[in-house]
Amino acid sequence: MAKRGEIVRLGKITEQLMDRWISPRQTRWAAVVQLWGRLLPAELGRHCEVVDVSGGQLKVLVDSPAYASELRLCCSELLEQLQRQCPRAKIKEIRFVLNKTEDRRHKN
Repeated sequence: MAKRGEIVRLGKITEQLMDRWISPRQTRWAAVVQLWGRLLPAELGRHCEVVDVSGGQLKVLVDSPAYASELRLCCSELLEQLQRQCPRAKIKEIRFVLNKTEDRRHKN
């Protein structure tokens, strides 16, 4: 890290940020997203998307209440598989969030 008053190139700071914080987190994310896609049937997978992994919570955006209900029914099995196969992600819960924009499209 730079000392106070020391001039440091923005590229170097960005590189350090990527190496220390962003890349390791993205690596954990990528494994979770890939596994999520493999765990779900294709039809169900088309209606949801992993949008965040933080604080032990996997946040999944779902495009309709019906698919959100279906996902909630298999939540414990999904969580168990994610914890077993992606232990570094430290997922403790899955939160399904309804995408209000998608829900309005289905009603029209």
